[in-house]
Amino acid sequence: MKQLFLLLGVFSASFFTTAEAQKKYAEGHLEYTINISGLDAGSPAYQSLNGARLHIYLKPSQSLTEMVSALGTEASIYDNRAKSGFLLKEYSGQKLMITLNGDNWKQKNQFYEEANFTIDNSRTIIAGQSCKKATATLPGNKTLVVYFNPEIELVNSTYNNAFPNLPGLPVQYELQSGNLNFRYTLKEVSWEPVLSSKFEVPRTGYRVMTYDENQQLKKGN
Repeated sequence: MKQLFLLLGVFSASFFTTAEAQKKYAEGHLEYTINISGLDAGSPAYQSLNGARLHIYLKPSQSLTEMVSALGTEASIYDNRAKSGFLLKEYSGQKLMITLNGDNWKQKNQFYEEANFTIDNSRTIIAGQSCKKATATLPGNKTLVVYFNPEIELVNSTYNNAFPNLPGLPVQYELQSGNLNFRYTLKEVSWEPVLSSKFEVPRTGYRVMTYDENQQLKKGN
C-alpha cells in the first residue's frame, strides 16, 4: 500500500509539472508573415500579396485579426461574450463594414472549427520555437498541416482562421484559396496587454451592411 501511494504521488507530481509547463496565452499580439505560392513571381498580384502580414490581437473574449498587404487591409473583430462582431475591408479608398452575429461567425469559420488533428510528437524548430506537427482532413479531402508550440495554450481559440481543436499555439500553417497557397509563419509573440480601443466599432467612414446582405451580394456577382 505504501508503494502504491508513492507511485500515485510520483504520477501526481508529474501531471502537475506537465500541466504547469503549458503557459496560458490570454492576451497579447501575434504577428505572422505570409508567403504566397501559385502565382508568377513577376506578376503584380504576387508583388502585392507576397510578404503581407497577419496581426492577431487577443483578449480572453475578444479578438482582432488583421491582414495587411499592398492591396489593402482586411480585419475581423469579434466578441465571444456578446456574440457579435464585424468585418472591415479597405481597398483603393473604398471602406466596407460587415456586421456579424454569433451564427454568422460560426458559419464563417466552420471550415476550420471541425478540424480534428492527428499529432506527430516529433519536434521541429520553426521560427525559433520547438513545434509538433498536427494534421487534419478538411471538407473536400483537403489536408491541413499546422506546426504548433504545445507549451503555449491560447485562451481565446475562436478568432478568425483559428483551429479550436489544436492543443497549442500555431507557429506555421498553410491555407488554400483557389489556386493560391498562403503560408503563415509566426514572426513575433507579444504578451503585452492590448488596448480595448482596438476592438471598438468605427463610427464613420464605412459603408455598412449585414453579413447576410454581403453573402447575397457575392451570389449576385
